[in-house]
Amino acid sequence: NYTGGKMTILRILLSIIGITGVTWFSLPFISNRILNIGNASGICIFLLIFVYGIFFKKLNHLIASIWKHIGGKIVLSLILAFILICFVIVITESFLIIKANSTTPENGATVIVLGCKVRGDKASLMLRERLDAAYEFLIDNPDSACILSGGKGEGENISEARCMYDYLIEKGISQERLYMEDKSTSTRENLSYSKEIIDSNNLNPDIAIATNEFHMYRASQIAKNLELNSTSISADTAWWLFPTYYFRELYGIMYQWFL
Repeated sequence: NYTGGKMTILRILLSIIGITGVTWFSLPFISNRILNIGNASGICIFLLIFVYGIFFKKLNHLIASIWKHIGGKIVLSLILAFILICFVIVITESFLIIKANSTTPENGATVIVLGCKVRGDKASLMLRERLDAAYEFLIDNPDSACILSGGKGEGENISEARCMYDYLIEKGISQERLYMEDKSTSTRENLSYSKEIIDSNNLNPDIAIATNEFHMYRASQIAKNLELNSTSISADTAWWLFPTYYFRELYGIMYQWFL
């Protein structure tokens, strides 16, 4: 019948969405052994959607039977409320991320490239994305200085700042425009130590933060707390990495709100 046909289509659609999501969030682990709270959460959420699609009728019957009892109504209502709250938080954070990426740097703004993983002595894909975005701005704004901010972490033969410096020098940016900050281990330290370089070298206090788009809101809020006037130079994240790091960033924003 018509209703049964609609249910079959919905079941198939949920299964497809579920397996597609699980695959997408698994790609970083399959290709680069990247596993964090972002893709772990994504895999779990879309796996649940996939299972719901596969066992659509049985689960609906189970939910209906639970709903008949007062305790079941309370539990299911709490679960639904939790899902709705999560949805509102995700929408709110997404709006703030989009808004943070919409700011346009002034000519001559001091660029701060936030550090990211270095593999040995080579920039990771995400770090190259940030550097390429900063490079385009520096080419268009020859009066801008650039601070390369990032210390030396586990598995890194050189500091992130040094790696970024070598990358931009190789692309033709003059060394007189580049300043290395190689002590930081977090975004807050990136910006705090970079502020010290700005003050000690009398650089333009108006900054343009070069980082991946998902990270821009949190970075801009830290800059605001440090009394830095910031705008954005957004780097586009590779499609297969974006969902993982976007989901992880949602947790990071919530942590920063309640810190």
